[in-house]
Amino acid sequence: MLNEIEEFNAYTTFPAYAAKNKYDSSYLGRFTFDTLVKCEGLNRVLTILARGYLWRDGEPDTDRAYDALRAWCSIPDRKNAAPKRDGQSETDYRVLHEAFPELVDESGAGWFYRHVHQVAAFVRKHPDKVLKSAVTSCDLLKKGFDAAWRDKLLQMQAPIFSAGTKGNWLLRFDDIVADAVEEGPLQGEPAPLSAGELEKLCALTPKGVPETVLPALVQFYRMNKPEDSDWVVLPVTNFDAYFGTTAFGRKWLAALPESVIRRSESSYGVSRYMALI
Repeated sequence: MLNEIEEFNAYTTFPAYAAKNKYDSSYLGRFTFDTLVKCEGLNRVLTILARGYLWRDGEPDTDRAYDALRAWCSIPDRKNAAPKRDGQSETDYRVLHEAFPELVDESGAGWFYRHVHQVAAFVRKHPDKVLKSAVTSCDLLKKGFDAAWRDKLLQMQAPIFSAGTKGNWLLRFDDIVADAVEEGPLQGEPAPLSAGELEKLCALTPKGVPETVLPALVQFYRMNKPEDSDWVVLPVTNFDAYFGTTAFGRKWLAALPESVIRRSESSYGVSRYMALI
């Protein structure tokens, strides 16, 4: 979250599908099951991807960003699938394999599709190495992911005023690319906090919350604060993935002192906050 280049790499290279114990969720990579099952936090993932490809050569290339998103999200056509009608969006982007071999393979399986299936395969093969909740989540993925993801990809390509457009917090490629243009190239490591700031934040960290949480939120706030507002979007689900535990969103945030972090309630995996330091 604090090094966007490293974050981009985590969304384009596969993790090791292994676990040291039941509490080791590294096989998920930089994702949570809330993202895999419910698509929470996907907005930031896609925006980081778009920014990485949009600004790769120094000048914004929106066509490349759109194609990268299509390739990453691609899902192979069903057997005996009906031909697409004129004007109907594709969901199988194997034609982009040559341009983006790291994002989609020759069969049309995009990076995200492959990652979800590889996570599910690991959990099914090693149920003794994961939590029971992971097994339950993978059962849901097995039953409904392909159909749901195909529908989601069609939705992400729908014009905003399309008669078939529906759903809360609609995620669209057009909005993702627009945000990528506005936010600019990916940022590396942020400026470090001073020794005095770190000491103060350590003293203010509640019991049971890792000492890395408050510094991370303060640095993220400073990296992303707009000029016209004191509020910053807090991608809670993505921070869960960053810390490797949903305890961030479910326990740690609520325990943080309001004298340092003032925030609104979370909804759809995001919140907003101010860092008062």
